[in-house]
Amino acid sequence: MDDKITIAIDGFSSTGKSTIAKLIANKYNFIYVDTGAMYRAVTLFAMQNNLISNGFMDQTSLIKSLKEITLSFQFNMNLGFAEMFLNNVNVEKEIRTLEVSQFVSKIATISEVRKKLVSEQQEMGKQGGIVMDGRDIGTVVFPNAHLKLFMTASADKRATRRYNELIAIGDNVSFEDILFNVQERDRIDSTREDSPLVMADDAIEFDNSDMGITEQFDEICSVIDRIIL
Repeated sequence: MDDKITIAIDGFSSTGKSTIAKLIANKYNFIYVDTGAMYRAVTLFAMQNNLISNGFMDQTSLIKSLKEITLSFQFNMNLGFAEMFLNNVNVEKEIRTLEVSQFVSKIATISEVRKKLVSEQQEMGKQGGIVMDGRDIGTVVFPNAHLKLFMTASADKRATRRYNELIAIGDNVSFEDILFNVQERDRIDSTREDSPLVMADDAIEFDNSDMGITEQFDEICSVIDRIIL
């Protein structure tokens, strides 16, 4: 088989999808696309333009403003991965905050937003040799992907990981707030009408509640090698 395969990684928030996807991209010289960053960037745009806040979302105005949103990934040689740019401004740090996390699942329920981003994601993957992670990659974006992975872990383990990440970069957050956010995102992602988070029938499930990154990566690489060879 051509080694320029398409790999779709779906799953719940804070399951390490992006970490695994970056490692795969580096090992196999694939293009990595973090679709979650794209939804986060749209969320940040909505926040910056006062279109979303606690208890409020001006969905109509956001839909009208979608044509004003340009998203791109630019590779950072020092970091070793591509950063998210919103209208030519690097927003990689801003989109990772808890505040953005609190709103991103609501933004992702908007069909017009999903249509715009899915179209861009499919365009990115036309040439193959790509690993993409998100919520609907194996079911909607690339239903014919050569390999589909579905990452999961207990909510408590995922909240702990996210909490440690935010504390490490200096964010003043509480574990309780993080756990609530993880559980709420699970609920919204899994119950939205448009492209809900579900495991594709032909996906391989990885419960990494008690697995380290190295162990996961080694197992996944063995699967990829079998497909390529």
